[in-house]
Order: sequence, then C-alpha cells, then structure tokens
Amino acid sequence: MTVFFELLKSLLYGIVAGITEWLPVSSTGHLILLGELFPLHVSPAFSEMFDVVIQLGAILAVIVLFFRKLNPFAPSKSALEKKSTWGLWLRVCVAVIPSAAVGVLLDDWLDETLYNYVTVAVALIVYGVVFLLIEHFKPEGSARVTDARQLTYRTAFLIGVFQVLALIPGTSRSGSTIIGAMLLGLSRAAAAEFSFFMAIPTMAGASLVKVAKFMGDGMTMAPQEWAILAVGCVSAFVVSLISIRFLMDFVKKHSFASFGLYRIALGAVVLLYFWLM
Repeated sequence: MTVFFELLKSLLYGIVAGITEWLPVSSTGHLILLGELFPLHVSPAFSEMFDVVIQLGAILAVIVLFFRKLNPFAPSKSALEKKSTWGLWLRVCVAVIPSAAVGVLLDDWLDETLYNYVTVAVALIVYGVVFLLIEHFKPEGSARVTDARQLTYRTAFLIGVFQVLALIPGTSRSGSTIIGAMLLGLSRAAAAEFSFFMAIPTMAGASLVKVAKFMGDGMTMAPQEWAILAVGCVSAFVVSLISIRFLMDFVKKHSFASFGLYRIALGAVVLLYFWLM
C-alpha cells in the first residue's frame, strides 16, 4: 500500500510538472508547494534528482509535437527547408550557452543559497508584475519576428541571457525566455515556440548533470524509486502534450496578463503558507 501511494504522488508530480514546465508560472514554485503537501518518502538525493529528471518526459512531448519542424532529415522537406531547420537548431544551441555556462559553474551554490520559499515567492511576484507591465505597455502588433526561424544569432543569444534568470527558483524557465523574447521583438507565439525548443537541450543537460551528481555520490536507485521516476516521467509527457497545445492556442487570442496575475497570487500564497507554519 505504501508503494501504491508513492506512485500516486509521483503521478501527481508528473501532472504538475507537465503543466507548469510550459506555462510561465514556475514549475519549481509548484513542486516546492507540492513537496510540502505531499512529500515523497525517498532519500533527499533522489528527491533532488527526481524534480529535474522528471522533466525529460515533458521534453519528449516537445519533440513529438514539433517533430517535423525540428527534424532536419525529414524526407518531405526541400533542401532549403532542411537548411532552415539546421539554422534553427544552431540558434537554439547559441541560446542555451549562457545558462549552461552559469548553471554548471554555480549549480551547487544556487541550490544551497537560493532554493528556499522566500526566493521562490519573490521571483513569482516580481516576474508576475513584469508580465503585466509588458502586456500593458507593449503596443499590439509591434512584434518584428513572428517565426522562430527568423531569429538572428544575436537575438537568440540574448534570449539565452534571459534564460539565466531562470536559475533563480521561482522565476520560470519558460517565463524568463518568453519575457526576454517579447522584449526583443518576438510575437507571443514565436516567443513561446522558441522557449519550447530551448527546453530540449536545457532540460536534457540539467537532467544529465543531476544524474551524474547522483551517481557520482555513489547513490543507486531501489526498484521502488525506478518505478516512481518512470511514473513521473510518463505522466509529465502525457500532460505536456496537452499543455503545449493549450499554450500555443491560448497566445493566439490572449495576452500573458492572466499568468502574471496567477504568479502574483501564487507568490502570496507561498509566503502566507510558510509564514503560518
């Protein structure tokens, strides 16, 4: 029965990760709250690794949904389209350089120093306000770039600089990159799409780092922990398929202001919850 409940909690974690990884509301903030309400009965080392590796399922959803656009070997593509796809991948690689460099150097320090509820709550509120300001002051139809393949390498790199902010828990990786992309002239849809593409190497690399640290510390996973990880990844994948489709449809008709309001409310809830404990 204990294993069954742990698998149910893992399913819940996967659902939450599959929703919040793509919506600009901070998966970290939600997982911290979830960990307080429904903690997994696993080792601290496994828990730290689980919160990151579970997102591999979410990444797979991006690959499935955008497979043709991201596949430079698609037989149905012309030579020009294949060249354009390779160019898109190069822009993605350029964009992840800043966060990869900073993340590898400061991973332990960030976890020890900033992984706390105050940082998460403040980041949720601050970037919620930023979303509201951008949507209020950004003129309708002012976007210069409506397709991620139109990005210059300079713009891609600058979006990557904004992604560095996501190393602060509560910021939201998708939130920081979407904000940066919109400030740099991308439409909402193009900003969201490029953010999804950046997630593939970013989260794959973060997962690799966490697994390497886990194994490097001599840790191994029990059969129960393998099952917990598998359930979390599968549920994150399935829910991500729905979340990504929802966001791409949503941004065609709506602004990000509602997400800004939600972030502010969640940040207040996080502060209140821990203050009352």
